Amino acid sequence: MSSSPLRFGWPARALWPLALHALLLTACVMPQPIETAGIETPKSSGALSGLMSSAGYPSLAPLMRQVTPAVVNIAVEAKVANDPHAFLRDPDFRRFLDRFGLPMPELDETERQRSLGSGVIVDAARGYVMTNEHLLKDATEIMVTLKDRRSFRARRIGSDDATDLAILKIPPVSIQPLPLGNSDRLEVGDFVVAIGNPFGLGQTVTLGIVSAVERSSISGNRLGELIQTDASINPGNSGGPLINLAGEVIGINTALIGPTGGNVGIGFAVPSNRARAALKKVMGGR
Repeated sequence: MSSSPLRFGWPARALWPLALHALLLTACVMPQPIETAGIETPKSSGALSGLMSSAGYPSLAPLMRQVTPAVVNIAVEAKVANDPHAFLRDPDFRRFLDRFGLPMPELDETERQRSLGSGVIVDAARGYVMTNEHLLKDATEIMVTLKDRRSFRARRIGSDDATDLAILKIPPVSIQPLPLGNSDRLEVGDFVVAIGNPFGLGQTVTLGIVSAVERSSISGNRLGELIQTDASINPGNSGGPLINLAGEVIGINTALIGPTGGNVGIGFAVPSNRARAALKKVMGGR
């Protein structure tokens, strides 16, 4: 069972190839990292000018080789309460058992469920992984799998309900963590990439644009203002990063609107500046 992002047109893309071609031929200057109290923010490496394939045409492959090792798959085992069977609430059934001296059947009141989602390494030296809190509900076991197929048992060390974000702890790993960018600089039309584990297929990359910023009234406004994107987000993408073309995390994918539970081009992410504040709050003095 894959974990669904919270549920609550298809934009014209005829000009995308020309626009993306022009954009990728221009060096993308990395913004200066924002200070994070208690959390090391990787420093930018300057201009990211190598967005070209080995065959010489514009490609996001070099960027994906750089960022995808820090994106993880998350599997969660949980125990959830079962509703009592209707027979056990039926007075006639109880009288029938009493009449023949039969004991009341003992049924397991809990059910094991498995959910799949995504996360992003934000501090490799300390093994901190950011993901969605709703993915971890009632978790009894959490497994984090890296792109290189190494798996680790993880533990939740804190969460922030206001942003639906949580921090997991795994052993330290030798992977370049992804920096949190400045989501206040986002504009409608900026290219973005969503990375995650949709439907448990494994790590998947989708491209889109920022469709709107400061989108509110999603999930009863419980999650505050969100980034809206048409990059494909599906069940299992929960907790994965939304990345700009400078290789920075500018959002954490958390919700979608889809009447059938799948992508219809309307997905939402918690802005990175709110994620940074949540990270600082959760980590405290760690």
